[in-house]
Amino acid sequence: METIVFLDRATIPEHITIPQPNVECQWQEYVTTTPEQVIERLQTASIVITNKVILDAQILSQCPQLKMIAVAATGTNNIDLAYCHQHNITVSNIQGYATNSVPEHVVAMMFALKRNLVGYHQDIQAGVWQQQKQFCFFSHPISDIAGSTLGVIGKGGLGNAVAVLAKALGMKVIFSERKGAETCRKGYSPFTDVLAQADVLTLHCPLAVQTRNIIGREEFKRMKNSSILINAGRGGLVDEVALVEALQTQQIAGAGVDVFTQEPADNSNPLIANAHLPNLILTPHVAWGSDSAIQTLANQLINNIEQFIAGKPQNQV
Repeated sequence: METIVFLDRATIPEHITIPQPNVECQWQEYVTTTPEQVIERLQTASIVITNKVILDAQILSQCPQLKMIAVAATGTNNIDLAYCHQHNITVSNIQGYATNSVPEHVVAMMFALKRNLVGYHQDIQAGVWQQQKQFCFFSHPISDIAGSTLGVIGKGGLGNAVAVLAKALGMKVIFSERKGAETCRKGYSPFTDVLAQADVLTLHCPLAVQTRNIIGREEFKRMKNSSILINAGRGGLVDEVALVEALQTQQIAGAGVDVFTQEPADNSNPLIANAHLPNLILTPHVAWGSDSAIQTLANQLINNIEQFIAGKPQNQV
């Protein structure tokens, strides 16, 4: 009988039902797990479920019964994959579950920023409308989505899904080749060309050594002053200090950020510290989180476990 331990159940909302595995097992779940508690809680576990709890080589080497890691998310940067491959620990993640939720969040941010909804809301709160004494006022630029260019970094399921919505809105879509690549694959444009041409730049690539701070000071200098950046991928893809500087100096026109280098982000984070900026929209890593998407995630999570126990592992990474 397998012992399944869910280390951070609180990462899935309480109102979402997690199906019970259709196999004989011992199920243990914890609301949260601190780094100091991980090893003790996994001593008898053969299968562990984690969303954000870090499972590195130092921890995994002290979990003798562990055979599978079921990641309750798509990203696996909290797992030492090399160690798992070397020690025959199967790692399965969730795939294709948020192909509606994330793109809709990106488009929502795109519209809010291009039409400066936050800026106008703040101006109304500050009494600007009454001061102007007109039926309307224009304190922030408003630009159309239709006819503009969307640059996409990352041509996986989410990048492609955002592209479909963008094209339906009348946008031209260009996909970026890898930064620094000497050749350009069919269907891609050079990284620097995408930076220069995009009216909206959206990030949907994994976080890795090669992509950390893929957007920084030099990249912002190459972007249009009227462009906006949306990051619903991973926090480490963007140099947060450089982003704030780009907004403050009007190197770019706006940014929508759903992911941060440290989560939860505290007041020392440069984005949180500048959340008052009218051209900055922050959300707490919820782009993936529509109810339907999370239920799909929960169902797939358990199915991954059932298939592993049946000797047919799926969604392996």
